[in-house]
Amino acid sequence: MTGSSPSRPSRDDTKTADIESFPDEAVKGNFGTQAELENVTAIVDHKAERALCRRFDVRILPMLTIMYLFNALDKGNLGNAETDGLSNDLNFKEGQYNLILSIFFIPYVIFAPPFAMLGKKFSPARVLPILMFTFGSMTMCSAATKNFGGIFALRWFLGMAEAAFFPLVIYYLTMFYRRGELARRLAIFYAASNIANAFSGLIAFGVFQFPKSSLENWRYLFLIEGGVTVLWAAFAFWYLPRSAAEAKFLSEDEKALAFHRIQVDSSAVVNEKFKFREAIAIFKHPTSFIFLFIEICLGVPIQGVALFMPQIIERLGYKTVKTNLYTVAPNVTGAVMLLILAFCSDFAKIRSPFIVLGFLLTFCGFIVYASIDDVQAKIDVAYFATFMMTWGTSAPSVLLSTWYNNNIAHEGRRVLLTSIGVPLANLMGLVSSNVFREKDKPKYEPALITVACFGAVGALLAGLLGLYMWFDNKRRDRRAGVKMRARDIPTERMRDGPSSPEFRWFL
Repeated sequence: MTGSSPSRPSRDDTKTADIESFPDEAVKGNFGTQAELENVTAIVDHKAERALCRRFDVRILPMLTIMYLFNALDKGNLGNAETDGLSNDLNFKEGQYNLILSIFFIPYVIFAPPFAMLGKKFSPARVLPILMFTFGSMTMCSAATKNFGGIFALRWFLGMAEAAFFPLVIYYLTMFYRRGELARRLAIFYAASNIANAFSGLIAFGVFQFPKSSLENWRYLFLIEGGVTVLWAAFAFWYLPRSAAEAKFLSEDEKALAFHRIQVDSSAVVNEKFKFREAIAIFKHPTSFIFLFIEICLGVPIQGVALFMPQIIERLGYKTVKTNLYTVAPNVTGAVMLLILAFCSDFAKIRSPFIVLGFLLTFCGFIVYASIDDVQAKIDVAYFATFMMTWGTSAPSVLLSTWYNNNIAHEGRRVLLTSIGVPLANLMGLVSSNVFREKDKPKYEPALITVACFGAVGALLAGLLGLYMWFDNKRRDRRAGVKMRARDIPTERMRDGPSSPEFRWFL
C-alpha cells in the first residue's frame, strides 16, 4: 500500500468497518459466494457512513461546485461579450471570432493529461486552485486586449489553465465517494456549469446596463468574473484537504471508515502512486476507445450549447440585453434535468440508459429547432427546443464520466482516461465553433443538423456498449457458476479490469 492513507480499521473497531467479519476466503480467493462478496463490500455502521457522506457533502462538494461555476463562467463568457460588440470593438475580420473560440481547445487537449498527472502526484487539492488562479487571471487580462492577436494569445493560455480542471475534480471526488454515490454528487457539481451559463446571462444583463464610459461593458464583464475567480482560488488552496486521511474535520474513526469505503468500492489501492506504464494499460481494453468515441459525440452538442446559445436565441428576434436574459431559463432547467437523471441513475445503479436518454433529448432539441422555418410564427416551440438542447447535453456529460470511472478500479488508469476523454469532448468545440458559420446566420441550419447527428450517433454507441456489458456480465456469471454484480465485488479485487475473471461491468 502506498501513499499516506490510514491503516485499515482495527479488528475491534465496530464503529467503522468490522474487518474481522469479512471471511478470508472472500478476500483472498478467486471467487466467494455472493453472500461473502456482499459481506466484503458491506459497511457495518450505515448510520456512521451516512454521517460521513454528509460531512463530505457539506465540506467539499460546495467548494468544488463554486470552483466549477467560475470555471464555466470564465470559459463561456465570450459569447456574452460578442453580443455586446466584442468583434466590432477589436476590429475582427471575417472568421476571426471563430478562431478565438477554436484556439482554446488545442491547448485544452494537449495539456490535460500532463497536468492531470501532476494533479495525481501533488494532490488535486493543491493543483486545482493553482489552475483556477491562472484561468481567472487570464480572464481579467482579456479586459485589456486591444486587438485580435492579444485575445487570441490569452485564449491559448486560458485553455492551458482549464485543461485538467474537470478531470481532476472527477478524480478528487472518487477519493471520497463510493461508485454508487458518485453520479449524483458529480451532477450537483456539474450543475454549476448550467447555473454558470444562466448566471453568466444574468451578469451580462446587469453589466450591459452600465452607463457608457471609456471602457466597453464587455471589458467590465471580464474584469468582474476574472477577479472573483482569483479571490476564490486563494481561499480554495487553503480550504481543500489533500485526502480524507488529511481532512482536519474528520475523527480518526471517520478517516478509517473513509479509507475502507474507497478501498472496497472505488479504488483497488487507495492513494496509489502514479506509474505511467501501468496507467497506459487502460488502452488494452477496446471499451476505452468506445468511451472516447462517445465523448466525441457528446462534445459537439455540449460546446454548441455552451458557445452559441446566445446566438441561437438571438434568432428569436430579441435585442442584446433580452437575448442574454432569455438564456437563463434553458440553462437552469438543464441543471434540474441533470440532477433528476443523475439521482435516478444512482438509485438504479445503472448508467447507460440515462446516457442514451440524454443524447436523444439533444437530438430532438436541435432537429426541432432546425425544422422551423418561420420562427416568429412558432416562437414558443422554438424556445422550448432550446430547453431540450440543454436537457440533453447536461446529463450525458456527467453520467458518461461517472460510467467509465465506475468501471476502472486502478487510480492511475482512471485519471489518465478521464484526462483524455473530457478534453476530447471539449476539443469538439473546434467542430461546433466552425459549423456555426456567420454566413448561415441567423438560422444556422447546417450547424443544427450536424449537432443533432452527433447526438444520434452518441445514443447508438452508448446503447450498444451498455448491451455488450450486460451480455458480458451474463457470460462471466455462467463461467463462474455464480451471479455477481459489480457493486458487490470489492474494487481491490478488480484492479486488472476486464482481464480478471471476477470483473463485472457497472452498467
